[in-house]
Amino acid sequence: MPAPSSILTRVAPSPTGNLHVGNARRALENWLFARHLNGRFMLRMDDTDVERSKEIYERSIQKDLEWLGLDWDLYVRQSDRLEHYRAAAEKLKHIGRLYPCYETPEELDFKRKRLLARGLPPLYDRAALSLTDAQKKTYEEEGRIPHWRFLLNPEKICWEDLIHGTLCFEGDKLSDPVLIKTDSYPVYSLASVVDDLDFKVSHVIRGDDHITNTALQIQLIEALNGNPLSIHFAHLPLLTDAMGGGLSKRLGSLSIESLREDGYEPMAINSLLARLGSSDPIEPFLDLNPLISSFNIKKFSKATAKFDIQELKHLNAKIIHLMPFSYAQEHLKNLGFPDVSEEFWKICHGNFSTFSDVTKWLKILHSPLMPLSFSSEDKDFLKLALMSLPKEPWGPDTWKEWTDLLKEKSNRKGKMLFMPLRLALTGEEHGPEMKELLPYLGFETSIKRLKGAYASDL
Repeated sequence: MPAPSSILTRVAPSPTGNLHVGNARRALENWLFARHLNGRFMLRMDDTDVERSKEIYERSIQKDLEWLGLDWDLYVRQSDRLEHYRAAAEKLKHIGRLYPCYETPEELDFKRKRLLARGLPPLYDRAALSLTDAQKKTYEEEGRIPHWRFLLNPEKICWEDLIHGTLCFEGDKLSDPVLIKTDSYPVYSLASVVDDLDFKVSHVIRGDDHITNTALQIQLIEALNGNPLSIHFAHLPLLTDAMGGGLSKRLGSLSIESLREDGYEPMAINSLLARLGSSDPIEPFLDLNPLISSFNIKKFSKATAKFDIQELKHLNAKIIHLMPFSYAQEHLKNLGFPDVSEEFWKICHGNFSTFSDVTKWLKILHSPLMPLSFSSEDKDFLKLALMSLPKEPWGPDTWKEWTDLLKEKSNRKGKMLFMPLRLALTGEEHGPEMKELLPYLGFETSIKRLKGAYASDL
């Protein structure tokens, strides 16, 4: 394992859309790995897709990662490093490892379908290697612009994966990958390898959909005079939804932006994503420090992990329930609740699932209630409750004193005793403990609400 000072991880999102939980999980894993070992973390924008990459998405990704608490030590845009990729491509051409191909997309698709129809893997046939200079000139005169493929060596490619153990691929069973597109821009594999070598990335932690890419990239690293052993690879399973479906098909419903707008706490998301697929229990944490100290890539398995929004909701509620007022106060101000009192928070926050519930309970406790329908028997009971209401000052024992007296006078007990009182005073069947709510409401508000309840004609 490298010395802590040499550890550098990276995440390379494409600014072609919003950050989804799958990419956020990958960023978090790389960030935690680096921070656990006192290393550095790089945010690298894979923005070489000129048509689809947008500045608005770049800013959105930055905002989402900052909101999650994931800071970065290096920031790189691949669009700023095109000369480095072109220099690498020229080097590969010079040593005969990068060759021009003139097939159109339609011709390549036809070749692929013919191979599949014969039960063969759709490997590129290297037809372009046999083109003469005259044939290349003819294609170019037709207006064809070449794409450039990397010539793979046939030998076996092996590496020790931090998740899967020893992984091997036969070079002659892989298709020569395109490294330069017809628009002259590099593809992910070339840009990624050049950056990893230039910045001395020590660990690449990514999805297991990149396993084949790693085999190709190891040969590319060697061709560029790099040392594949200097980079440690870890390939983790992709997340699925609760039903086992892919997250990327959810049309934005699991983007970090949408989760933030729905009222989820960043640490609820972090607490869940950091331990999905690992042997550590999923627990609610108020900050990232426990996740940093406990992170160990060896705790992750090869089994697919499921992201369940219901589990996130449950975790979000737990985090809010754990949150002291001193921790929540600044957050409340940022959400537009500067005047929320510590008393209100202590009484009510155990009933919040998200911070949007603050609005609900402020309205319940500080605004007139909507009239509810009560039976004639309950109205008589509420009138008795009003007449039996203790005088102030009130404290934590007032509710018990009041309900004990009403139990004796009305012969009611259990739900028949407590539910009409809760409904009359809060308009809700469930909520904070009434022994805490009653003193908060106070004598005058309680009188008004009891009178309104038994006087209602609904």
